[in-house]
Amino acid sequence: MVAIAVLGLTACGGTGVVTSSPAAFQTEASASPSTAAPSTPTPPPSPTPTGPPKFSAKIQKVSRADLPYSWHAGCPVSPSGLRKITMTYWGFDGKPHTGQLVVKQSAADDLVTVFGKLYDFRYPIRRMQPVDAYKGSDDASIDADNTSAFNCRNATGSSNWSNHAYGLAVDVNPRENPYVYADGSNAHRNADAFVRRPLKKPGVINPDDRVVRAFASVGWGWGGSWSGDKDYQHFSVNGR
Repeated sequence: MVAIAVLGLTACGGTGVVTSSPAAFQTEASASPSTAAPSTPTPPPSPTPTGPPKFSAKIQKVSRADLPYSWHAGCPVSPSGLRKITMTYWGFDGKPHTGQLVVKQSAADDLVTVFGKLYDFRYPIRRMQPVDAYKGSDDASIDADNTSAFNCRNATGSSNWSNHAYGLAVDVNPRENPYVYADGSNAHRNADAFVRRPLKKPGVINPDDRVVRAFASVGWGWGGSWSGDKDYQHFSVNGR
């Protein structure tokens, strides 16, 4: 008898018995589809926060060395009775900045409240530095349009202490809000365009506007409400 292999099958002459080759099982197994789990998709990146940072403020003690020009012996408040507020403010460039005010300790929290409101209003402030950056010169600070507070000096046109000498007054944007004498004149030529009220320009303070109301919310008065001379930049604990 002769055995003949055909397509992987073995036929034994005339018997009619067919057997599958083991190789056929191997081929079928290798042809089975893969059962591997699909890969996990990469999550999208988290969105980037937008908008300006929130208002922030830090109150710190000051020393005599911090006040080389603005404080001297005989001042009505000692350096230990003052505090430095480092806080954010909204600039004329439409961006947040960081500045500093030196004020009396008892007024620090109230002024943080006020300037937090001004920041939320997006009320623009030119710059905010202790007057020592200008060697204690009120005129130089005004010409720089600098918002400042403590300065141990007399009140304008007086031999009495200013509220600034106690750290209980703040001058805000003095170019946009000048000291105007009863005759309509002012001492700083860069402020000539800002002597009249009401006036709608950035940084200007007008009667009963939200800047005046922000200071009034902590009991501070505005120099723009004085009779005779007007001190539009000036806010103080007693309104003088």
